[in-house]
Amino acid sequence: MEVFLRSKSFFVHVVLIFGFLGAPRVYASEPSLTLDYYTSTCPTVFDVVRKEMECAVTSDPRNAAFILRLHFHDCFIQGCDGSILLDDTITLKGEKTAATNIHSLKGFGLIDKIKNIAESDCPGIVSCADILTIAARDAVILVGGPYWDVPVGRKDSVTASFELANTNLPTPDESLLSIMSKFLYQGLSVTDMVALSGAHTIGMARCPSFRSRIYGDFGSTSIKNPISESYLSNLKSICPPIRGGNNNITAMDYVTPYLFDNSFYQILLNGEGLLNSDQEMYSSIFGIETRELVKKYAADPLAFFQQFSDSMVKMGNIINSESLINGEVRKNCRFVNT
Repeated sequence: MEVFLRSKSFFVHVVLIFGFLGAPRVYASEPSLTLDYYTSTCPTVFDVVRKEMECAVTSDPRNAAFILRLHFHDCFIQGCDGSILLDDTITLKGEKTAATNIHSLKGFGLIDKIKNIAESDCPGIVSCADILTIAARDAVILVGGPYWDVPVGRKDSVTASFELANTNLPTPDESLLSIMSKFLYQGLSVTDMVALSGAHTIGMARCPSFRSRIYGDFGSTSIKNPISESYLSNLKSICPPIRGGNNNITAMDYVTPYLFDNSFYQILLNGEGLLNSDQEMYSSIFGIETRELVKKYAADPLAFFQQFSDSMVKMGNIINSESLINGEVRKNCRFVNT
């Protein structure tokens, strides 16, 4: 009976949230997305992306998280169309300065560098959206994560949406039900949500993203032991309770911050998730399904890797119909072609 009531409550909450978002947007995978799209037109593109990503991640492992986050933020706004890469102009309001993006996105220069090489090899052929998608896959591999084949053939959007950037992307303090609704809105399942959240096994978070968590329910969710207490104390030294330290950062996975593995889920089992939105997957009363998935991935890294790969392909295939009709291959990822 308790499970039924919780499930019913979850359904009601999701319906209410969708009422505010509007009807779920319908995306379609572009017919031309194939594994061999560039075989005859730009056969070097995958090698170019891999080589540049190897150099970047070797130089600074954080580049892997930067590129992976860019890809996620791109796909969730109006499909995987490179709109996140556009700079503001007189006639276009980009997505980079939205509240959800302005302090959290880096790696634009690396994508520019890869694009310049691709343009030199194959002018006007490879879209920025494809470069970002391939680079995100390579980023994961380079820090120990799984391989997956990347379908390509995306077009770059000639538009961006500052408004959708502020509404469609999950935020660190958001409730589980609200975040579920945002994934469902993109055609991604609860399983996809839990697996894709595992990307937080690499990357950093700024103090404002976890301040309410460490001065809120962190103590009640975490295991009472010296390691957990020391971790919380360290977090509080990084992030003061009221003001200051907003640019201070810390790893979302303090165990293996530069290794793509399943320790992120083990941290959630200990109640030590840095972000409220992450810990909710295990601790929320509505997390009936998510809790079991967290347990599964914490215990079975291969299951996590397989599902993460599948979910990344699924997310990468979110294509806005607008980019299908009016998309282009940008010469410069920061600006639409003139």
